[in-house]
Amino acid sequence: MAEQTPQTLNHFATVRFTDAYWLEPAEVRCSIRSAWLGALRENADAVHVYQSFGPLAGTDLLLWCACNGGDAGRPHRFFSAFARAAAPARRYLTVQSTLWGFTRPSQYTKTRSAQEIDPFNGSRTPYLIMYPFVKTPQWYLEEREERQGMMQEHIKVGKQYKDITQLLLYSVGLQDQEFVVVYETPDLVRFLNLVTELRSTRARLYTERDTPLHSGIYQPDAEALAAWL
Repeated sequence: MAEQTPQTLNHFATVRFTDAYWLEPAEVRCSIRSAWLGALRENADAVHVYQSFGPLAGTDLLLWCACNGGDAGRPHRFFSAFARAAAPARRYLTVQSTLWGFTRPSQYTKTRSAQEIDPFNGSRTPYLIMYPFVKTPQWYLEEREERQGMMQEHIKVGKQYKDITQLLLYSVGLQDQEFVVVYETPDLVRFLNLVTELRSTRARLYTERDTPLHSGIYQPDAEALAAWL
């Protein structure tokens, strides 16, 4: 039986540490981070931390929390826990933006792609790129066969970059964007080449918005964070 994409909730937050945080000694900063991240890990099935870089000056962390889906009450529990975890540290950190959504089987492929990111796999690549995505109204008015053909062209380009993996989140009616697109890559130049090729596919005509971009360097543990925070 063909494997389909399971339902998961994935939540991304960009975080900035306040001046009050930076005035604390290093050991106190470590305690603040550890308590906050520890509380998050108790209430999500996976938590991944990235050092933010790129266009968002003033953002320190990109935080990715993932939860297994299939339970209608899971989002309620996660968002409540996220708020509780941040409350004691509110003086020290500010959540600047959030992007979130659900995975679901694609209507354009029959099976789960081998390049689909597994958020619960402990092995992460060095770089993550994530952004909101909105298609034009005209995309949805095209015949299904026409959309299928354009998506197959898009998928064909992606398969040439087997080392770059992707996760597509659906957020129609839940946030301002329709989708959240997530990539993991071991090489930023390779990713640049992929995106450049995708710009030349016909589906690009139906992109209304795919900014702002958020990018991060994976920090696998508390020791890595301590090197710069």
